[in-house]
Amino acid sequence: MKRVLIVLSLILSHLSVDAQVRIPEMSPKAVVKQVVGLTDVEIVYSRPSAKGRSVLGNLVPFGQLWRTGANENSIISFSDDVVINGKTLKKGKYALYTIPNVQAWDVIFYTATDNWGTPKEFDEAKVALKVNVNEEALTKPVETFTLGINNLTTNSATLDISWENSYVSLKFEVPTNKLAIASIDKTLAGPTPEQYYTAAQYYYQSSGDITKGRAYIDKAVELSKAVPFYYLRLKSLIQAKQGDKKGAIETAKWSISASEAAGNKEYVEMNKASIEEWSR
Repeated sequence: MKRVLIVLSLILSHLSVDAQVRIPEMSPKAVVKQVVGLTDVEIVYSRPSAKGRSVLGNLVPFGQLWRTGANENSIISFSDDVVINGKTLKKGKYALYTIPNVQAWDVIFYTATDNWGTPKEFDEAKVALKVNVNEEALTKPVETFTLGINNLTTNSATLDISWENSYVSLKFEVPTNKLAIASIDKTLAGPTPEQYYTAAQYYYQSSGDITKGRAYIDKAVELSKAVPFYYLRLKSLIQAKQGDKKGAIETAKWSISASEAAGNKEYVEMNKASIEEWSR
């Protein structure tokens, strides 16, 4: 009987540790992901609801810093620099704070994103950008606090904030034209030396068409202003695999010089070992 009780207590103890009570969150977390032009924008925030309460000016006081949501920081991130009211906001992740007022809100992008709510001590040095935006009255109340990315164009969108009877819309511009032109120029310029090297490496390691591998590594070497030692190492291995041991030795010697200049002793030793093998 005693043994049974011990086993039962262990089972109950295990259940008490593993069991988790699940209840709905009062302010559920939401994630908004939107591509604007070629720029990724993401918002992660918690969404409180009014639930019959008077919100702006009461639950959320006018003239005071607000977390712009509930719980931990509402966070917005941009994959590229964006422009807001003629000012550049660097790409990255920001806590989104606001100071609501009757006719206009201050919208603040804050570099520290690990606060629960507002910072204990607000640091002006961490304000990446602060913008004043007009508030608009809504004809139909919004029950649950909402952040959104809307009014999409190729070059811009708006960050929209709405709750109860208030609506704020902040336009931001993205560098679509710059990114598109850079992508076009890069693509039309052809493969990079690193891409040729990677292709050659695949053909060598997979025992594929070694002639193609040789053509790709030659192109990688040709296009490089300062040829990396590992390019030369791969070329020597491909030459040796083709039966050109003399050429492989010459390339390996070149790789040794480049390895020594880069301070890579491992490649120096590997090349020396290969030269000894190919010289037999």
